[in-house]
Amino acid sequence: MTDPQHPYSHAVVANGLVFVSGSLPLAEDGSVVPGGRAAMDAAMAQLEQRMATVGAGLADVVKLTYFVTDMALRDHANAQFIDLWPEPRPARTVVGVAELPRGAVVEIDAVAKLP
Repeated sequence: MTDPQHPYSHAVVANGLVFVSGSLPLAEDGSVVPGGRAAMDAAMAQLEQRMATVGAGLADVVKLTYFVTDMALRDHANAQFIDLWPEPRPARTVVGVAELPRGAVVEIDAVAKLP
């Protein structure tokens, strides 16, 4: 279900794959979590919640993309990535962007396989 402010699906299944929309680092109250690793972890928690709506989890991820407003955040992305996935890890891209919605420093999206 979508709303006018967020006119997209959180996760869509097609041909056995799960396409997960970008997830911002939001706290439970909807505020943006600032910082490096804390923001990464909050964005990943949002991603996990979106994947769960279609029965998928982090173990099912095959491709991950981090969008960051500062490439220095790549170190936090690397640390999180290593902590969450054993080898062989999913494919991954880190993309530097000028800005993200709500002033966030990171947004993460993913492609996963259905479990």
